[in-house]
Amino acid sequence: MAYQYLLDTNILSDLVRHPQGRILQQINRVDENSVCTSIVAACELQFGAEKSDSARVSQQIQRILQILPVLPLESPIEKHYAVIRKSLEQAGTPIGPNDLLIAAHALTLDITLVTANVREFERVPGINLENWLSYH
Repeated sequence: MAYQYLLDTNILSDLVRHPQGRILQQINRVDENSVCTSIVAACELQFGAEKSDSARVSQQIQRILQILPVLPLESPIEKHYAVIRKSLEQAGTPIGPNDLLIAAHALTLDITLVTANVREFERVPGINLENWLSYH
């Protein structure tokens, strides 16, 4: 089965805080084999673990990153990155550098980005988004 969902950092952070919560329920609903994350999100999680100084948080992050496939950045991500960045800069609505890489990663893989940061990512042309933390 091909991956269908790329989990953003804020979705993974919720999973760290609530291991049996809403995100796990959604993963089980869509099939755990259809879910992955980006190395960029994994880097952000590791940074969060370093900052937290919490053994529990660090252990939970390690468990998640051992189970969840973490995909590397591969060509042609650079093409998607360049198109997105140019488009957003021309519109005067740039997004953060890590979010830009995560968006380009989702577009390169042609999968849905799962994020609670819809307002940031909805500016990216052609991206498919879902918010698994939304109650709508």
